[in-house]
Amino acid sequence: MTPTVSTVSDRPPVSAPAVASGSPAALVVARPRRDVLAVVKAYVALTKPRIVELLLVTTVPAMMLAANGLPRLWLVAVVLVGGSLAAGAANALNCYIDRDIDQVMRRTSRRPLPTHVVAPKAALWFGLTLAFSSVTMMAVFTNWLAAALTAAAIVYYDVVYTMWLKRRTWQNTVWGGICGAAPVLIGWAAVTGGLSGPAWVLFAVVFLWQPPHFYALAIKFKDDYARAGIPMLPVVASARRVGFESVVYAWLTLVVSLVMVAFDAGPIYLVTAAVTGGLFVLESHRLYGRARRGEPLKPMRLFHWSTTYLTLLFVAVAVDALV
Repeated sequence: MTPTVSTVSDRPPVSAPAVASGSPAALVVARPRRDVLAVVKAYVALTKPRIVELLLVTTVPAMMLAANGLPRLWLVAVVLVGGSLAAGAANALNCYIDRDIDQVMRRTSRRPLPTHVVAPKAALWFGLTLAFSSVTMMAVFTNWLAAALTAAAIVYYDVVYTMWLKRRTWQNTVWGGICGAAPVLIGWAAVTGGLSGPAWVLFAVVFLWQPPHFYALAIKFKDDYARAGIPMLPVVASARRVGFESVVYAWLTLVVSLVMVAFDAGPIYLVTAAVTGGLFVLESHRLYGRARRGEPLKPMRLFHWSTTYLTLLFVAVAVDALV
């Protein structure tokens, strides 16, 4: 069977719109659409969505434990939206404050401000608008304690951590963990109007979990931080010191997570905390061992497992609350 040869008459006629699509007028129409999409993506990037997701992983399970089951769905929705706005506000303001160092770090040089997709003043007003919206939403639909904690977390992250701790002390990762653990308290306060023992235990778990998690990331981007003059622990201390501190904080995380037994935690949570926490400790010891032997540290193994650990632990919190 011979192939059919197409002729000019076999082809469909080219329509006028198709011809016009390559015209200057069509390009003028298409370009603004692409530009608008790029700007929208840039503003979303300012909020650092991946960090927001991780924060919310801890919030909903804490609310479920506080409610001893499923809290009111409208309340969950309010806290999720308000919490997302608050975290996005803190991150956008962080991008504004850190615009000088972001442009010299390879990891952050493609963010909206270094690439001039968003102007600094626009990023500042965007962050402030998100902050005002989040605190207002929490005050109107939850309670004043949850709203105050939300406002405090934003201020702490941008003023205490970003403007002060991050640039002046190697302990920035440790004390910066306060705002990272705040969503647990905010979610609990939104449900109960107060704070009790289990809320503080979960807060302590997230607080203690953060040094090994972020030390691993800082090891990978050590040269970036050094270039920007940021005194992260891997920049100012030896790999053995970083590995040792990771081990210490991993053990503390495991031990504190098991304190929940004093608050009638169920077997699902306790088994999950023991097993996943044990693996978290093991991975931190492996990092420390490689540092002592002078081998490549492979820090992202600890980084990725620490994320998995926190997710599984708080899933167990949620399941335990339901059963």
